[in-house]
Amino acid sequence: MSSPLLDQLHLATLPPEAQAFRAEVRQFLATEMPELPADVRARSWMGFDAAFSRRLAARGWVGVTLPREYGGAALDAFSRFVLVEELLAAGAPVAGHWIADRQSGPLILKYGTAAQKDFYLPRICAGEAFFCIGMSEPNAGSDLASVGSRATPADGGGWRLNGRKIWTTNAQNCQYMIALVRSSGTAEDRHQGLSQFIVDLSLPGVTIRPIRDLAGDAHFSEVFFDDVALPPEALIGQEGSGWEQVTAELAFERSGPERLYSSIVLLDRWLTVLRASGQAARHAAVLGRFATHLSVLRNLSIAVTAQLASGQSPVIAAALVKDIGTEFEQAVPALIEAALGADPEEALDAELQRACAYVSQVAPTYSLRGGTREILRGMIARGLGLR
Repeated sequence: MSSPLLDQLHLATLPPEAQAFRAEVRQFLATEMPELPADVRARSWMGFDAAFSRRLAARGWVGVTLPREYGGAALDAFSRFVLVEELLAAGAPVAGHWIADRQSGPLILKYGTAAQKDFYLPRICAGEAFFCIGMSEPNAGSDLASVGSRATPADGGGWRLNGRKIWTTNAQNCQYMIALVRSSGTAEDRHQGLSQFIVDLSLPGVTIRPIRDLAGDAHFSEVFFDDVALPPEALIGQEGSGWEQVTAELAFERSGPERLYSSIVLLDRWLTVLRASGQAARHAAVLGRFATHLSVLRNLSIAVTAQLASGQSPVIAAALVKDIGTEFEQAVPALIEAALGADPEEALDAELQRACAYVSQVAPTYSLRGGTREILRGMIARGLGLR
């Protein structure tokens, strides 16, 4: 008996050249990463450090999967998996180049014009062009197809953009946004009439308001478009093909090891403290749960990477890994917090305590970013033929 979903998941392993690449990345991090406490390194996903991103770019590791003619490293998806895994395990500040490397660059490479590729891709690879994602809107929630921001044809060519985006990661630090907006029809048309545009965030009419989170950081922004004049060449791909394009883009976003390691610095710090205190045996059950969960997830993620490496767009399998990965990422701070609180008389490691406090505060966002749990499970159900 075959399954539309299970048939997509085949055991895969990292090829030897990708494993060899790991040593290069570790050497780079040993020399370029400053010594930072765990509560700072735990911000890796959201850690914005343009200077670090440019050092990584100078090493050739931003736009790693992009062709050499655009300044990329032309490495395969397996090598990118290794690079991302090592960056997150070290707690490197990756937010500057993260989105451009993972999805904006590959999207432009796949759907962009020759002029768009010539202009944007070399800047991405040099760490000079940072991108944010313009998908979520205040009144659309998780229903991406109901976005209300609209681009209308302008007299003399180009487009006029009006609307609003929210939960836009690091918009205040980026030069560009790739925005999904309605370019024809009405909200009732759902997947029809949507298009993607590259928006220069320095244009008149663009207003960016950072949103401060529970931890006191401002990683997200609300972005307003007030009659923004976009040139004709801002359109990516075909007008009205935005839904197909954004679906492919989300597969890039959900498919990598990014969805497994948001809490890994905290877990590593807890292990270090337990080993130093000789208390690891007391928490063997929790540690065993983490190890088995992470091992399965990592292999699933490598299997999805194999699909990317073969040129496929693993939309459903990536949704599966992202959903289960989120469960793991949120379980880590919850169970460590419970373990720390189980013995009020025991002295706490201050660095561990700060890291746990930070990750616990931001963990609720893990099941929102890149698609909510409900959206992902709906996609998986469709993949199984249940909807």
